[in-house]
Amino acid sequence: MTRRTHKRIPRSRSKQANRRAMRPSIFEAIQNANSRAHQRANQRAWRRQGLTSVRAAIADTHDEEYLLSLPQLTLRTLLGLLLLIPSVISTLALFTITDVYDISQPTANVWSQLISSKPFLFFAVGTFLMLGWFFSKIASQGFLYLYVLGHELTHALFIYICGGKVSGFKVTTAGGYVMTNKSNILISLSPYFVPFWSVVVLLTSLVLRLFWQIPYLDEALYLLIGTTWTFHLVWTLWMIPRDQPDLKENGTFFSLVVIYLANVLLLATLLCLVPQGLTFSAYLYNWAVLFMDFIELSYLTLSKYLPLQ
Repeated sequence: MTRRTHKRIPRSRSKQANRRAMRPSIFEAIQNANSRAHQRANQRAWRRQGLTSVRAAIADTHDEEYLLSLPQLTLRTLLGLLLLIPSVISTLALFTITDVYDISQPTANVWSQLISSKPFLFFAVGTFLMLGWFFSKIASQGFLYLYVLGHELTHALFIYICGGKVSGFKVTTAGGYVMTNKSNILISLSPYFVPFWSVVVLLTSLVLRLFWQIPYLDEALYLLIGTTWTFHLVWTLWMIPRDQPDLKENGTFFSLVVIYLANVLLLATLLCLVPQGLTFSAYLYNWAVLFMDFIELSYLTLSKYLPLQ
């Protein structure tokens, strides 16, 4: 009678092996270094021509040229601290709504209406499908390419909106960039709060409605909006810690606060567009109430320490 013995690999050794497997080979390291050197050389040439670049980085870049001067960084940090106030109020206004403030309909619990509505159900299904797909890492390279493509196309769109010109465009799974003669906060940060593929889905739906009457189009729209918005959110959260030049260009703290505030307002807008749920009037009313409460609390706090008349 023979016995089979199974040798257990210690967890520490397994983790070390995983780390070694994740490290790039010498050839890949040289390739990455050459790519970064080529990118820096291009950027110097672009600056001589009066051009700049807005780009997404997948790996850590540590580009010193994107760092702000101390006065600029201080100013952006102070602005970021001020923006924390509307960020907190916007978040609380969204998640503390209990009633619908609308004369045309009786007072009702807004969240119970929203969660029980069919549009929200399809939106939630799309959200969970994308979350499952993201964490399963199935076709992750394809999704990464789509995200970078949408990221750079959003840069390009806002460059044109702001009156700039696009002189170069590149998208790969290792990152991408757009060469332009103009850059500002909106151009740099727009891909982090504008869900490009959700906009594509919405515009496609509007075009289809003009020419055809398609059954279950509304249900498909809510499903795809939930899927694409979650796609935008999870890949943005995945990208942000990877040393993004777009964030450095405007101050990382300030950029993160702007991105958070914009995404909260975007989520509130999406929920307001869902029938039988949240309304713009309810959200704005709750926002105003919380803002006045903040003003009153600030006044009472300051009056304890300062001689206010």
